[in-house]
Amino acid sequence: MKDLIKELFEGLGLGKKVAEDLETITFIILISVFACVLWLIIRRILRLVFSRISRKTKSKFDDYLIINKIPEILSYYPSLFFLIGFLSPALESFPTLAELGETLLNVLGAFLSIVLVRRLLNAIKDFLKTLKNFKDKPIDSYIQVFMIFVWFVGIMFIFSILSGKDIGSFLATLGALSAVILLIFKDSILGFVASIQVTINDTVRIGDWITMNSYNADGDVIEINLSTVKVQNFDNTITSIPTYKLVSDSFVNWRGMSESGGRRIKRALLIRVSSINFVDDLHLERLLKIERIAPYISQRKKEIEEENKVKGSDKSLLLNGRNMTNFGLFRRYTLAYLQNHPEINSDLTVMVRQLAPTPEGVPLEVYVFLKDKVWVNYERIMSDIFDHLLAAIPFFELQCFEYTSYTNSTEKLKQ
Repeated sequence: MKDLIKELFEGLGLGKKVAEDLETITFIILISVFACVLWLIIRRILRLVFSRISRKTKSKFDDYLIINKIPEILSYYPSLFFLIGFLSPALESFPTLAELGETLLNVLGAFLSIVLVRRLLNAIKDFLKTLKNFKDKPIDSYIQVFMIFVWFVGIMFIFSILSGKDIGSFLATLGALSAVILLIFKDSILGFVASIQVTINDTVRIGDWITMNSYNADGDVIEINLSTVKVQNFDNTITSIPTYKLVSDSFVNWRGMSESGGRRIKRALLIRVSSINFVDDLHLERLLKIERIAPYISQRKKEIEEENKVKGSDKSLLLNGRNMTNFGLFRRYTLAYLQNHPEINSDLTVMVRQLAPTPEGVPLEVYVFLKDKVWVNYERIMSDIFDHLLAAIPFFELQCFEYTSYTNSTEKLKQ
C-alpha cells in the first residue's frame, strides 16, 4: 500500500522527497481513520453483547459493568493495538517520530488499563453494596486501598516506558524515599489500618447511629472509606470524621440499643424536700381512692398498725413508730403506673429509685425501657409518661422544684 501511494505521488510529477513525505502523511491518515472506524464498530458490538448478557442473566453484576462503562473502555484496545502495530511502518522514514509515537501509545495503553481496573472495581463495589452481607461493610476503604496500589504500579510502568528503564530502578529509588512516602500517605495508611480494625472488631457498620461529641456528630453512618467516615446528622447535615479517629477517640454506638428489646428512659423528677411529709389518716383516706396503690396502702397500713401496737408506739406524735410518707407512696404509685403501661418492656429493667438529695431537691429517677425505639415515637411516649407523673404529684401533696418557688421561699425565710 505504501509503495502504491508513493508511486501515485511520483506519477503526479512530485519529487522523491515530497512523495515520501506525502506518502507517510497519507498512510498515517488512513490508519487513523481505520482505527476510528474499528473503535466505533467494536464499541457497538460490545454494547450489544453486554446488553444481551445483562437481559439473560439474573445477576446484577453485568448491569453494573454497563453502568460503569466497561464496554466503552474495552472498545479502545483493538484500535490501540492496531495503531501500535502499524505506526512504526507508517513512520519508517522518521524513526525518531516512530519511537516517540510508540512510546506515547504505550503510555496511553497503561493509562487505559488503570481506568479499566478503576471502573471494574467500582462495578464490584456497587454490586457488593447490594448484597445483604456486605451492606454494612466498609467496601469503599478496601477499593480505595486497591486503587492506590493500581495507580502506584501504573505510574511505575508509565515512568518505565518514558525513561526506558526497568521498574526495579524506580522501586530502589522509592525505597530511599520511603520516609517521605510514609509522611505523605500517613492519613491513608492510618485510615486503612483503622478500617481493618473497625471491620474485624465490628465497631461501626454503615447504618449505625453514632454520637461523637468531639466532632459534633450525632446521626447515621452513611459511608466508611479510606480517609473519612461520613455521618448524616439528624438535622440532615453531614459530618466527616477521619477514619482512624474511630480507633483512637471515644464515641457512642447506639446499635446495641437498636438491636435490644427497648430504648431506655433515664430521667428524674426533682421533689422539693420541704413538701415531703408523713401521711396522716385524713390524707391516707384520700390516697386509698387511687386504684393503682389502694391494695398496697391497705396492706401496708395493716402491717404498720400491728407493729406499732406490738411496740406500744405513742401515735399522738406522728413521728413515733413506723409511718408512710407521701414521697414513698408516690414512688410506689410511679412504679405501679410504669408496670402497667402498655409501651414499657416489662422483660427489661423497670425501676423507680430515689437518688441522693441535691440543692434543687430529691431526684426521683425513672429507669425503664420503651418497646418503640423510633425517635419520634420514643419522645412522644416519654412525654406522655412524665405529663401524667407531673399531674399526679399534687395528689400526694408533693411539689416539684422550681427556681422561682425556691427563690420566693428563701426571701420569705429571710424576712
